[in-house]
Amino acid sequence: MSLNNGQTLTASKQDLTKNDSSNRAPWEDAKMVLKPSTSTRKPKPPKPENAITIAVSSRVLFNMEKEQQIYEQQGMEEYIKYQVEHETQPFSPGPAFSFVKALEAVNTQLRELYPESEELFDVVLMTNNHAHVGLRLINTINHHQLFIERFCMTGGNSPIGYLKAYHTNLYLSADPVKVREALEEGIAAATMFTQEKIMEVSQTQLRVAFDGDAVLFSDESERIYKAHGLDKFFEHEKAHENKPLDHGPLKGFLEALGKLQKKFYGKGQRMDCPIRTYLVTARSAASSGTRALKTLRSWGLEIDEALFLAGAPKGPMLEKIRPHIFFDDQMFHVEGAAEMGTVACHVPYGIAQRVIKREIKDKEISSAPK
Repeated sequence: MSLNNGQTLTASKQDLTKNDSSNRAPWEDAKMVLKPSTSTRKPKPPKPENAITIAVSSRVLFNMEKEQQIYEQQGMEEYIKYQVEHETQPFSPGPAFSFVKALEAVNTQLRELYPESEELFDVVLMTNNHAHVGLRLINTINHHQLFIERFCMTGGNSPIGYLKAYHTNLYLSADPVKVREALEEGIAAATMFTQEKIMEVSQTQLRVAFDGDAVLFSDESERIYKAHGLDKFFEHEKAHENKPLDHGPLKGFLEALGKLQKKFYGKGQRMDCPIRTYLVTARSAASSGTRALKTLRSWGLEIDEALFLAGAPKGPMLEKIRPHIFFDDQMFHVEGAAEMGTVACHVPYGIAQRVIKREIKDKEISSAPK
């Protein structure tokens, strides 16, 4: 796996196609399967205070690598000029595309069960793009038959200040600086990457996978491990197994998913629920899994599947799960998952991030001229 500018994984169009005789890209089949069959009329978007709002940047919803290079190398004016000249040419799907399509599929089923309810996913395109780029984005959304009615285009300014106004439950961006700003504001957020390949995912069930420590939970236990080693970590977890962990940055998003799951359970669809959640953690089940599960129970939250890997790589398990999105606080897990085709997002939260920064600083000092 290669990283451009330290954060972006290179993309290959060939790897984005299915490995079958039809050679169709996953989103082409998704377009056919998820296209509304009852009516071509667009449903009314829910009020933000009633919805589960997912804010996505244009660079994760669509592949804008070429345009980003123009902006970085030639500046804003040439960037805008290029976008206007190509505004009838739609962008190709980016890493968040299948996730957004799955959200729409869940909404379709919720509207069938609860026609008057506004407890739905609401996707907001949150971008610091200039308004001149808006027409190309609208054309692309219509081309791919996405239901995105809310735009926030800030013309070069940071969009972070608007997230709370939109009652944002999750923010996905290609810019790690903006993601950190959002986390500091108490908003669930993660950095997404354009990666070498993306595996085929379910078109009928939204699958979301979470790491535990520093994602769903606080980094309390991670701090013990970093400071005192694995044995002390196990001792600490055993001694505190009946004390719930504090919440991590994505607890609220899991709560939001659980809220919608219960709406399906209420209609007798527990086994056929179109939302499924996974805990994929490096914790050991016997040595430290009890506290994690008891913490979720104390919060009143359910997780559909829990995988305790005891330090084993997460990529192979995620390849079997095939989630639409996976959240982890450590880049080596993100990279390992992405290499196998999982859309993996980095949550820059907790002690592990400070360790990484310190290691980078130490390297800079050691390589400085003496």
